Amino acid sequence: MAELKFTGTGEYVASSQLMESVNIAIALQKPLLIKGEPGTGKTMLAQAIADSLEKKLLIWNIKSTTKAQDGLYLYDTIQRLYDGQFGEEGVDQIEKYIKLGKLGEAFAAEEQVVLLIDEIDKADLEFPNDLLWELDQMEFYIHETRKNVKAKHRPIVIITSNAEKELPDAFLRRCIFHFIDFPDEILMEEIVKTHYPQVEENVLKNAMQVFYWIRSIRDIRKKPSTSELIDWVNALSLSGIDTEHLRKELPFIGVVLKKDEDVETIRHSLD
Repeated sequence: MAELKFTGTGEYVASSQLMESVNIAIALQKPLLIKGEPGTGKTMLAQAIADSLEKKLLIWNIKSTTKAQDGLYLYDTIQRLYDGQFGEEGVDQIEKYIKLGKLGEAFAAEEQVVLLIDEIDKADLEFPNDLLWELDQMEFYIHETRKNVKAKHRPIVIITSNAEKELPDAFLRRCIFHFIDFPDEILMEEIVKTHYPQVEENVLKNAMQVFYWIRSIRDIRKKPSTSELIDWVNALSLSGIDTEHLRKELPFIGVVLKKDEDVETIRHSLD
C-alpha cells in the first residue's frame, strides 16, 4: 500500500509544521490532537485531510452531554418495545436495534476513513479516559449481542480542543499534539488568495494591516479570525471603495468585529 502523505489542498493552506504533525500521526497510527484559537482551521483540517487522501470523513461533534458510549453504539430499547407491542417481526433480533455511533462506524467501514472528534473538551472530564481502550485497541464489545467490533482499518483520528478544560495526562500520552499558531502575514496572504486569487494587492495589503492592528489591541474581547478577514476582503472588493484610509474609516467593521464593546474599543483607539 502506498504511503499516505498529507500535503494540504487547494482550499486549505497548511504550514509545513502542521503537515509534518499530520503525517507523523498517520505513520505512528496515533490520534492527532489539535489545539488553537477559534478560526485557525482546526475543524477544517480534518476535511482537508480527507480530501487530500481521498477518504470519507466522519464527524463526531462533542457536546457537554456526550458520553463515550454514544460514539460506540446505542441500543434502541424504546423502538424494540414499541415494535413488540405492535407485533412487528424480528423483535427478537437484537442486532436490528443496535445503531453504531461515529467511532463504531469508523471501525466498521470497509475502507479507512478520517474520523474527526470535534471539541473534545466540551464533554466531562471522564470522557477522554473512557475512550482510551477503544482508541488503543481499535475495538469494543456490544453487550446486548455479545459481539466484539474490531476495526477493519484503523481510522485516521483527528481530535480538536479549544482548551476549555485540561485533558487527562493518560489521554495526552496517546496522542500526537499540535498547536496551530495564528497565521503570520505571509501565510495569511496565501490563505486569502486561495479564496480570492484575483484580489487587488492594495485591498489585501490595507485590509491585513488593519486586521493585525485590531488583533494587537489588548482590550479586544473577541479577536477577529481568518474567516472574518476573508469576508472583509470580499466585502471591500465588492464595494469598490478606496482602501487607502481604511484604518480611519473602518468600513463594514461589523464583518470583522462581532461585539459592541470591541467596536467601541476600536473607536476609542482612533480618538
